Amino acid sequence: MNAHADDPQGTAPDVSMDDVLSGVGPRLRALRKERGATLSGLSETTGISVSTLSRLESGLRKPSLELLLPIARAHKVPLDELVGAPPVEDPRVRAAPVTRHGRTMIPLTRQPGGLQAYKIIVPQGKAEPDPQTHEGYEWIYMLSGKLRLVLGEHDVVLVPGEAAEFDTRVPHWFGSTGEGPAEFLSLFGPQGERMHVRARPARAPRSEE
Repeated sequence: MNAHADDPQGTAPDVSMDDVLSGVGPRLRALRKERGATLSGLSETTGISVSTLSRLESGLRKPSLELLLPIARAHKVPLDELVGAPPVEDPRVRAAPVTRHGRTMIPLTRQPGGLQAYKIIVPQGKAEPDPQTHEGYEWIYMLSGKLRLVLGEHDVVLVPGEAAEFDTRVPHWFGSTGEGPAEFLSLFGPQGERMHVRARPARAPRSEE
């Protein structure tokens, strides 16, 4: 299962450093006027000369951390309010479902490469196992129904709440048991990446005095 979906929607536009810096001056001026401060008053508070402050606001002076930090402190605002943080992209994944061999694969990750997550729906049916091999590592978590998994010498049925993981270089196949559709989550690493599950470390037993 080595499928990749395109990112049709929801990606934030690229914001260059020049675009970010060009907006600092007008933002500084607007914030100062909103606070009712003068250039001379701000100069006394920050220790930055009036001419430097004026050039910053007009865009003639390139902003630096050394200049922006005291201004942020004077206005009592976070630094990113002066710089203007780039917009955060829409976190929702809108990739279209893909149907292969009768199975519906719904991509749950946006970026190609690395670990890929899918929700997979296997319709009811009866098919003869045809184990395949390919590079990668896969992790499965059952949501509903029953799924038959053939892996090497193993032939098992997974039910809701059960999980399985395996190296896809081992001959494997999964499909319907013939008892209804099955739905499961799949994490697939095309280069053999594995999902790391962290467990809370067990507490060391207290020594008796």
